[in-house]
Amino acid sequence: MRETGRVRLKRDENDVWQGHVTDLKHGALYGYRVHGPWAPAEGRWFNPRKLLLDPYAKAIAGAHRWHPHMQNLGPKNRADLRDDAAVALKSVVVNDAFDWGGDTAPQIPWADTVIDEMHVRGFTMKHPDVPTDLRGTYAGLAHPKVIDYLKKIGITAVQLLPVHQHLDDGFLISRGLTNFWGYNSIGFFAPHSEYAAAQGGQAQVEEFKTMVREFHRAGIEVILDVVYNHTAEGDENGPMIFFRGLDNAGYYMLNGGVRVVNYTGTGNTYNAASPPALRLVMDSLRYWVQVMHVDGFRFDLAATMGRRGDQFDYFAPFFQAVAQDPVLRNVKMIAEPWDIGPNGYQVGGFPKPWRELNGRYRDRVRRFWRGDSGAAASFAKRLCGSQEIYGPSGRSPLSSVNFVISHDGFTLRDLWTYNEKHNEANGEENRDGDSNNHGWNAGVEGETDDEEINATRRKLVRACLATMFCSLGVPFLCAGDERWRTQGGNNNAYCQDNEVSWLDWAKDDVTERMTDFVAELARFRRETPSLRRATHFTGRPDPLTGRQDVAWLDPDGSFLSHERWHDPERRAFGAILDGALLLLFNTSNEKVVFSLPSGKWSPVFDTAHEPSFGLGGIYSEKATCSSRSLLCLRKPLQDN
Repeated sequence: MRETGRVRLKRDENDVWQGHVTDLKHGALYGYRVHGPWAPAEGRWFNPRKLLLDPYAKAIAGAHRWHPHMQNLGPKNRADLRDDAAVALKSVVVNDAFDWGGDTAPQIPWADTVIDEMHVRGFTMKHPDVPTDLRGTYAGLAHPKVIDYLKKIGITAVQLLPVHQHLDDGFLISRGLTNFWGYNSIGFFAPHSEYAAAQGGQAQVEEFKTMVREFHRAGIEVILDVVYNHTAEGDENGPMIFFRGLDNAGYYMLNGGVRVVNYTGTGNTYNAASPPALRLVMDSLRYWVQVMHVDGFRFDLAATMGRRGDQFDYFAPFFQAVAQDPVLRNVKMIAEPWDIGPNGYQVGGFPKPWRELNGRYRDRVRRFWRGDSGAAASFAKRLCGSQEIYGPSGRSPLSSVNFVISHDGFTLRDLWTYNEKHNEANGEENRDGDSNNHGWNAGVEGETDDEEINATRRKLVRACLATMFCSLGVPFLCAGDERWRTQGGNNNAYCQDNEVSWLDWAKDDVTERMTDFVAELARFRRETPSLRRATHFTGRPDPLTGRQDVAWLDPDGSFLSHERWHDPERRAFGAILDGALLLLFNTSNEKVVFSLPSGKWSPVFDTAHEPSFGLGGIYSEKATCSSRSLLCLRKPLQDN
């Protein structure tokens, strides 16, 4: 690889640098060298010895690993003068032409959406039906056996962990690890090259497009987890890759115009309120929708995107730009509604039409099923779509993306297997990862052969899954939880590109029953309008039927008063939806006998049993709800 020519760019009246190269074919490599003052005290870090990526590059070539020659600072705050052209990543010229074969986006309503969060590489690395050379790739994820499996369990949208080109951190490389999750972006337009079976930038882009096309043909949407809040350049001691050498003050938040601000915990903070930075993000989002045909985005640390300076702003330029954009206003937009900066926890704080990962839902559901005191009333609010969070601003219960588990934390199995995190393999002496997980090991820390304990753990997993599918809002699965997946107690497996993170496709009775259970839950939700409503419950009787849309039942058969609701020792109650669906919850250690409303009730599922669906019998006066279980009953159609 050698340099074949240079072109001097010219700045126009709008401060856009531009040039033209004739007869440049796709696959050609290029980069930028930028001349300007080295003035760290002014936040300016120009260094023409560093070859920079084009922020608009549609593919990136080279080793996606930090190299010492990419270093920004030398001794005594001077510029590092080592030329990094030999090791620097290169931008690739790409042709956008592609045969989409009449591709049409599924456009699934939020009320019918079921999201499965997954990692492109980790999902298929051990899949026995995916050819070895396709495992861990876009092509592997689009394999018919993979798509058939997702259809079977009722998934309508895959949410892919970051697929933008990212850089592996130097400190991880020194430990023999990599940035597996990929929250370390260096290319807002380029699909990560390592996830492509094909070689060459053009082929990689086409492989990604083929994956999207195949998902769409199966009626499954593709949502990308995008990281616009920070980049892999880190703080001033990090590598110089693109923004820092192009326009440091234009793309990053600076403290007093000098040092980068760190509201993301990664070293820098992208300044989405800056006109050039905002334009780049908007151009990137439209590119992924219009050229790559994706259906939506999940924004990592989305509170950062709403910052003006050090404060979150409901009317931030980014939110305004999205709301009026004719392309983006019609795609799925999901916020991770927090960062670590001032006023950073913004669950419920995003404008329409944004949806939010509901961290309060996650925590309250975990605490309730753990059996915590005083958890019942708040749990019931989460079940009903978190009206006190979203209702005051006129937002629907479908604004809440309901998750118990995401990639960041324990798996659902590990939540009920470990009291403490076990992250020693990450090389940080178990200091990394959240220590406040609201889980319970059911009596023994870690794996055990005690079948009674294992049965309790599986029961808690089923109770959490059933709760999620029976809650108002959008169900969100973490891939593998339906297969009884474990990470051995690691709740921060961001650097584990190995069997800790790869999905295990081995079959046994437990995984088969759990997978079937999730498939049945998804089918039940599709068939039950009460669970997919777009308006909050009112508790008032319907003028036509006389039934309340929701009523709360004490085990003795009476309706719960406000005082009894807030009894800190309450661990069992019932919810009657539209007078015809009855959910009985019991998170105590003992079975609870419920007195039922009048009429005959047939069982839909009972999480105390394996399998949980297909139970026979009719309940007319009493029903027993086992410990740490959810029993679902409904009136036969002729009784409605």
